[in-house]
Order: sequence, then structure tokens, then C-alpha cells
Amino acid sequence: MHTKKLKIIPLGGLGEFGMNSLALRWEDDIIVIDAGLMFPESELLGVDVVVPDISYLVENKSHVRAIILTHGHQDHIGGLSWFLSELKVPVYATEFTLAYVEGNLEENQLLDETELIEITPREKFSIGPFTIEPIHVTHSLVDCVALAIETPVGVVIHTGDFKIDLAPLDDKAFDLHTFAEYGKRGVLALLQDSTNVERSGYTPSERAVVPRLDEIFSRAKKKLFFSCFSSSIYRIRIAMELARAHGRKVAVVGRSMMESTEIAQDLGYIDIPPGLVIQPGQMRDYSPDQLLVLISGTQGEPMSALSRAAVDNHKHARIDAGDTVILSSRIIPGNEKAIFRVMDHLYRRDANVICDDGSSGLIHVSGHGSQEEQRLLINLVRPKFFIPVHGDYRYLRRHAQVAMETGAVEHAIVIEDGDVLELDKNDARKKDKVTAGRILIDSGSSIDVVEDLVIRDRRILSEDGIVLVVLAINKRTGKLELAPEVVMRGFGGADITDQAREAVLKTLDELSGEQKSDYGMVKDKIRAELKRLIQKTTGRRPMIMPVIMEI
Repeated sequence: MHTKKLKIIPLGGLGEFGMNSLALRWEDDIIVIDAGLMFPESELLGVDVVVPDISYLVENKSHVRAIILTHGHQDHIGGLSWFLSELKVPVYATEFTLAYVEGNLEENQLLDETELIEITPREKFSIGPFTIEPIHVTHSLVDCVALAIETPVGVVIHTGDFKIDLAPLDDKAFDLHTFAEYGKRGVLALLQDSTNVERSGYTPSERAVVPRLDEIFSRAKKKLFFSCFSSSIYRIRIAMELARAHGRKVAVVGRSMMESTEIAQDLGYIDIPPGLVIQPGQMRDYSPDQLLVLISGTQGEPMSALSRAAVDNHKHARIDAGDTVILSSRIIPGNEKAIFRVMDHLYRRDANVICDDGSSGLIHVSGHGSQEEQRLLINLVRPKFFIPVHGDYRYLRRHAQVAMETGAVEHAIVIEDGDVLELDKNDARKKDKVTAGRILIDSGSSIDVVEDLVIRDRRILSEDGIVLVVLAINKRTGKLELAPEVVMRGFGGADITDQAREAVLKTLDELSGEQKSDYGMVKDKIRAELKRLIQKTTGRRPMIMPVIMEI
């Protein structure tokens, strides 16, 4: 009897937004789709990024054949260096995505040892038992693909992030035809982007922002500052075309914005006429009504160009009264405070701030398909099994309902990170679980992992403060050479410093000579006594750190 099964194993992105990664396994061959990161919640103090726990891949590293990337957003490629520090496998991606990846790999000294393989829509390639055809899809970034994967038990299609834009700026429309062809031949499983499942109707085309932006450009009397995601190549292109039409020079400010613009220009996604773009230092040579400043920092990142310009702390980008600042992006949940803080500073500078409030025309559109686009693709593909991917659990459940309502799906299956979904030609069911979760990365390094204990300590320090007790003990006699030094920080404990010092002395007096020789015991006793005193008098539970110096 044929008992071999295809295994679909999500490692990130199913149960949260970001950190997208999924493994596909047939016998002893594993391919990985995407290697994303997510940005930390505020309670993850000091953590820079969060990446998937790839213990399963590391345990099976001899079977991992490749990582295939659907597109170049950080929630799909940002964890790649972390993956490649453990897995020495080739990376497959489109030309633009590879250009994004190269910079990150170079920063982490992984570029020279990693094989990067360019893929092209409609050109199939094989990895072990898998034959993969990239299918061109439209999104808020260029050069994005879905993946149609032929396996021994049938075709699995992973959409990546998508919306159905039939008139994009680069004239490379969403490839409905190839999806329909696979639908005619039969598809075992469709894994579809769930991000906008709570939005009815269709997501507007990227071109939908042009009328409102054109109106803003025509009315602006002074400098125009335009901020969007640095990966929003279509939006950058629109801004440049409008600047040219309205007689403005363009200065590109901010590292990420400059890098993206250069890559897009090199690969032909943006055609910049000679003389349109000027160096930031040349802005002083033009009158305010002749300038457009493309500036990074639309999410209020503390050290971004826009954040510094908002407090008049940027070398070149100066925002004056009457200037117009366009924030052409959505607010990523969790970034509200940072964005509103920057907006406050902009208003203090008497700037005209325009964000996407939807009241008077669009200045931003989503890159993800809404319900009608999701339904359209499901009806074209008509998969036997439907599996929602990308998003919180409620999005996955809602997406499964939408799929079943179409009548084009036999079964909709909701799985989460770590679930093992086994499929054959007739059946799909959850079996087992593998290790899944998140790894916290500090200081932007792919190897500086933050343990949960460290986060706990940071939380204690931030909420309850720290008490430092310094004892100078004579090594020969075991007696105190000086009175104990007690330092309290992060809570109102200054008025009990004398009580704490007396408690330390009392604790030492009650210890026997043998106990005093055991510095570990001395520290524990002091810690316990001070914990009792401070909690009783202040209600706080600070971190208490006794330090013993031998003299």
C-alpha cells in the first residue's frame, strides 16, 4: 500500500503577523518557503527582532535542500541570515528579492558562502522530488511570486503575499492565467495569504493613489516631504513622476530609502531622468517650491531621517513652517505611539501633515488582496484542501470560512506554527507537532540570542528597579573593612537606605564563621532580608545584587 505522505510544517506566520516561514517535506527532502522576521512588542525590552525557532530544520539539516523566497519584505526575508547561520543551503529568489537579500547577507558575513539562485516566473526548476514554478503576483513590492510546487501526491500552491492588480505601474499584471491552468489540471492544496480577510471587496490598484497625490503636489507651496516604506517601489516611482510633472527636484534622504531607490533604478523598475535627483546637500541651492524630499521613517523609527528632521536634527532635511509632509503608508500595529510622536513634532514645526485618513482620497493602498480577490483565486484554483497562511489565529479561522463559502473547496484546514499536516491524494490531517516558537535577537546581530531569563530581568529592572549592596571583606579575618554600601535605583527607596544598611549588618552578625566563609550563602541571606524589608516598606520587588569584594 502507498503510505508516503507530504508534510506541510509552518514554522512562523500562522498565529501571528510576520516571521513567515514554512517547510514542505517529502520523505528525506525538505524545502523551506520564506525566512521572515517580526518586530518585537513593547514588552520585549531591548529586543531588536524576532525570528522563528528553527530547531526542526537544524535537527534535520542534512535533509534541507533549499530556501525559496516569495518576495523581499522583511517579514519574509528578514530572518534569512539567522537561517543560514545554521543551514548551509542555496537560496532561490527573483532578481529584485536577491538584490535585497545580498546586502543583509554581506552585513552578516554570509554572502560569500551562500549560493544565490535567480528564479523567473513561468520557468520551472527542480529540487529533489519537487518541481517548482514561480507565478508572477502583484503586491506592494515588485518582482513577487507565488509558488506552484509539484509533489509526488499533487500540486501545492503557496500564494505568498498578493493582491490582484491588473494594471500595475510596471505593466506586469497578476498572472491569473497560470493559476487558472493549474486549477484545470487539479490542485491538491492552496496556501493563501490571509492578511486582509477582514476587508470586504477588492483592494485598489497602486495607481489609485495618483489623483490625490497629484492634487497635494499641485497645492503645495513650499517643500514637499514624502515618506513611505522604502520597499514601496511603485509609490517611490509615483512620487518621482509627480515631482517631475510639477517641476520639483528630488532629494533622497535616509539609508533604506537610498538603497531601495538605487536597487530599483539599477534593475529598471524606476526610470530616473537626468537631472531629476539631486544630492541632499544641494537642497539649499533650490527654492522650497522646487523640492521633493523622499525620506525614510514613516513608522516613527527613533533614529530614522524623518524622526530626526521632525526635531530639527538632520544635516540636510529641514522642515519649516508651511512645508507639506505626506505619510504614505499604513500604521503597523504597535508603532502608533512612535508615529504620533513624530506627527506631534511635525505639527510643532507648523508643517502640513497628510496621512491616510481615507476622508479625501487615497494616499496609500494595501498590498494584500481583500475578500473578493481571495475568493476569485480560490475559484480559479479550486483546491481539494485549503490552508490559510499569514496572520493571527482569528484571521486564519475567518479565511477558512470564506474559502468554504465559495463552494470551490472540499476541506479548509486551519493549522498553526509547529503543526505537522500530512497529505496524500485523498486525505489531509494534522499529525504530531514539532518545536516552534520565537527566538529573540538583540543588537541587530544574527547570533546574539536573548533568553527569556534576560527579558524577565529587564522587565524587573524597568518596573521595580535595582538594589546594589557592596561589601568589602578582609580575606584573612573575614570581617567587614568598611560599612556596607547600599545603592537603590529605579524606585523611591532612598529614604530606607539606612534601614537597608542596618538590615545587612544585622544579617552578617547572625551568620556563623563557617557561613561567612561561604559567599554564596552570604549573598542569599542578604538578598532574602532586603527583599522582605523593601517589599514591606515600599511594595516593590526590585532586583537585589549583593557584590562581595575581598581585600
